[in-house]
Amino acid sequence: MVEEGKSPRSDLWGGAGWVVFGLLIVLGSVRMDRFESMGAELYAMPGFVPGMIGGVVALLGLVLMLRGWMRQRGDAVENSEIEPLLNRRIVITMVLALVYAGLLLGRAPFWLVTALFVAAFVAMFTPPDVAPTRRAIVAVIAVVLTSALVTLVFQYVFLVRLP
Repeated sequence: MVEEGKSPRSDLWGGAGWVVFGLLIVLGSVRMDRFESMGAELYAMPGFVPGMIGGVVALLGLVLMLRGWMRQRGDAVENSEIEPLLNRRIVITMVLALVYAGLLLGRAPFWLVTALFVAAFVAMFTPPDVAPTRRAIVAVIAVVLTSALVTLVFQYVFLVRLP
């Protein structure tokens, strides 16, 4: 029997979505200006890192599709109940990401917006059987570390000015 919420069909469709998304990232990175006239080398070009990440996302999408295809061959007769592609967890993740990127970024300090996003994510996805004290401790640690590390890495390693 298939674990709840992890049907072979959802792996196939989810993997296909990641492949398309990864390939769109690669396409966008290839179309970016390469600054060749300014003597930029391959590793210094603006689209290099996004292109690599997009390629990895597409590759992992293919792996997910392969897993779904392999499982579907074995579970075709057993699996009569199909999980919807957009389940509750995916919708919550999409809403949190859209609120974070679409509404909050640029309107408040980056570290604060990131801290709020991580706190909401931890609150929504921590298993319900976890003790409230432990849930709060994990949330605080995740919020502080993520917000601080992401801010510091972007500002001092990547030299990106954050809103």
